[in-house]
Amino acid sequence: MSTLMDMPQVSECSVAGCSYNHDGCHAGAVTITGTGDDAQCATFIPLGYKGGLDRVISHVGACQRFDCVHNKSLECSADAVRVGAGHDLADCLTYVQR
Repeated sequence: MSTLMDMPQVSECSVAGCSYNHDGCHAGAVTITGTGDDAQCATFIPLGYKGGLDRVISHVGACQRFDCVHNKSLECSADAVRVGAGHDLADCLTYVQR
């Protein structure tokens, strides 16, 4: 991958309490972290006001889950990712452990 547009899109975010989620994820890019089988969205911010960019299709900027089948050189190679409740309020639901 060479540009942000080449990175997978966040196709769905069902986290109601995130400042970036208003009719979809409006963060420029999200970072996935976590340990074990818990792949957390580290971009989650539980504030009471709207954040992010008005016109944006969010992408996966970084994936720190080297143990995910979609992770290639710490970049996500999935076609798209879904973010929603898992072990935490905001998890990468596309995560699949190798």
